[in-house]
Amino acid sequence: MGRKVTVATCALNQWALDFEGNFQRILKSIQIAKAKGARYRLGPELEICGYGCWDHYHESDTLLHSLQVLAALLESSITQDIICDVGMPVMHRNVRYNCRVIFLNRKILLIRPKMALANEGNYRELRWFTPWSRSRQAEEYVLPRMLQDLTKQKTVPFGDVVLATQDTCIGSEVCEELWTPRSPHIDMGLDGVEIITNASGSHHVLRKAHTRVDLVTMATSKNGGIYLLANQKGCDGDRLYYDGCAMIAMNGSIFAQGTQFSLDDVEVLTATLDLEDVRSYRAEISSRNLEASRVSPYPRVNVDFALSVSEDLLEVVSEPMEWTYHSPEEEISLGPACWLWDFLRRSKQAGFFLPLSGGVDSAASACIVYSMCCLVCKAVKSGNQQVLADIQSLVDEKSYTPQDPQELCGRLLTTCYMASENSSQETHSRATELAQQIGSYHIHLSIDLAVKAVLGIFNLVTGKFPRFSAHGGSSRENLALQNVQARIRMVLAYLFAQLSLWSRGVQGGLLVLGSANVDESLLGYLTKYDCSSADINPIGGISKTDLRTFVQFCAERFQLPALQTILSAPATAELEPLANGQVSQTDEEDMGMTYSELSVFGRLRKVAKAGPYSMFCKLLNMWKDSCTPRQVAEKVKQFFSKYSMNRHKMTTLTPAYHAESYSPDDNRFDLRPFLYNTTWPWQFHYIDSQVLELEQKEQQGLEGGV
Repeated sequence: MGRKVTVATCALNQWALDFEGNFQRILKSIQIAKAKGARYRLGPELEICGYGCWDHYHESDTLLHSLQVLAALLESSITQDIICDVGMPVMHRNVRYNCRVIFLNRKILLIRPKMALANEGNYRELRWFTPWSRSRQAEEYVLPRMLQDLTKQKTVPFGDVVLATQDTCIGSEVCEELWTPRSPHIDMGLDGVEIITNASGSHHVLRKAHTRVDLVTMATSKNGGIYLLANQKGCDGDRLYYDGCAMIAMNGSIFAQGTQFSLDDVEVLTATLDLEDVRSYRAEISSRNLEASRVSPYPRVNVDFALSVSEDLLEVVSEPMEWTYHSPEEEISLGPACWLWDFLRRSKQAGFFLPLSGGVDSAASACIVYSMCCLVCKAVKSGNQQVLADIQSLVDEKSYTPQDPQELCGRLLTTCYMASENSSQETHSRATELAQQIGSYHIHLSIDLAVKAVLGIFNLVTGKFPRFSAHGGSSRENLALQNVQARIRMVLAYLFAQLSLWSRGVQGGLLVLGSANVDESLLGYLTKYDCSSADINPIGGISKTDLRTFVQFCAERFQLPALQTILSAPATAELEPLANGQVSQTDEEDMGMTYSELSVFGRLRKVAKAGPYSMFCKLLNMWKDSCTPRQVAEKVKQFFSKYSMNRHKMTTLTPAYHAESYSPDDNRFDLRPFLYNTTWPWQFHYIDSQVLELEQKEQQGLEGGV
């Protein structure tokens, strides 16, 4: 009698609405799973249409083409003799559900709708789907005629049901359901379900991987059982990067770990596990068994199929393993690099154009592109034919094979130092040295002619000529002169992105990369429609603190000594006149606060959901050793004044890789007004009254002590 089961889960680089590509990747994963001996295959959430379809879920076309792909999967010989668990939207009685469709040998066994929808942060599932709210209940779903003709079934079970095979029982969770306080796996496990599956559409956030692993291992540690997690991977069309991490766990231990970042479009994990290990583990937990004896049973769909084979005595079982995590610096070097690769190949552009200033932020963007080139070269050397085909298409050479990251970077990345009369020789040297070390095609130009031309037009119309503060001008003149330089750089960046390759006799255009970090965006320390305006921004969701650590990591990992001099220099926009040839302007002086303070403000504002008064209260304690209550109040008021004054800039923020929980991205993640009363009269008055109270109490204490 068989007791060992081989199960498969996967991470697929699906793309929203790419039904043909998604179909082929699903088929390939099933083929690999079967070749590895698996009799059950789990795929990611909504894998047929791609998770990030967003408002396309409202379209009947999305439902139609999903059904067509399902029919093609059912009909394929590749899907025979293995239970296939795929994700797609399904309309049942005029209501759209996010579903798992489980089938075997051209028969649909059941459709399991998602019961807890993700609706926070970047997720808006309640906008498109309705949760199935009838626990442990099912009804009959009438199959569309195209499926009836194929499966010879008229109806199939639809609802909160589990699958009973000849040798075990399988239950489904879908992504968010693992994260809820009362996850379905608890009651399913108590009801004798031995294999729990979770199809996810979970995106990368720095330092998040351990949470996912902990949830899975804890689920099987308390209740015993086998747990499979599948996830999407890659950029499927927007700001998010889905970071794989497919896994198989049993009884609190990990037995298979998938990659978090990789250029492989299809990754399949399998494990061979002994069902008796689940049964013996559960048998000795008396408290669990007491709960199990009174749990309400799940409806079961019986299938005449076994995951095990009858003669499995010599079958080798998988061994437990320790999960290997990436450091945050490694996550930054890999996640945005994979995202850029997907964006580049899917947009069919010929490379990237990056304004390189000689500062940390643009250097970090350059390092991410260089890391991408390293990943591409590594994938090609390991035999990844898809990556090789993609890179040959990008450079328009069918026989091309990348030799090393520097050579590839010279083809894919054009960097440009855009000097002005306010630029220092130091930043020019730093940008040039970094470009040489990573191998990018580097351009040096001066923007002074263009700036003078624009100011000449203004002078011609108004008869006025603005001056910098250093030359006796007002603050309004000073800011306008800085903004003209910044915006001219944006215009030139797009001109060179469109025509740089043409001027060299090479086909194609370039994607413009931005380099505004999450802290500067939060405060609005950038010029609207300057070089922060780009096609995409690989660092827009990453804090300055993390970026500095990342650049230090790159200096050592990639042997780029130019980064050390960049790190040691003060951050500066170089938009004001030099003083004796030296930089007279630094970012932190301009902002009136440090980058580390900005990170704290950002986390409290978004993650802790603190308004001005709540932030003041929290910082009183956090900064009690370095600031008086009045100083804390002034810092909080200064932050909220500048943040609200510049919030309008977030409406035009370049699409950026989402990596931080305090991102100010106005598009979907951080929904706020962009017209505020920037004096916050009621809130600031209340803070001031609390400061006075605290100061009076302190004074009374001092007088009492005397």
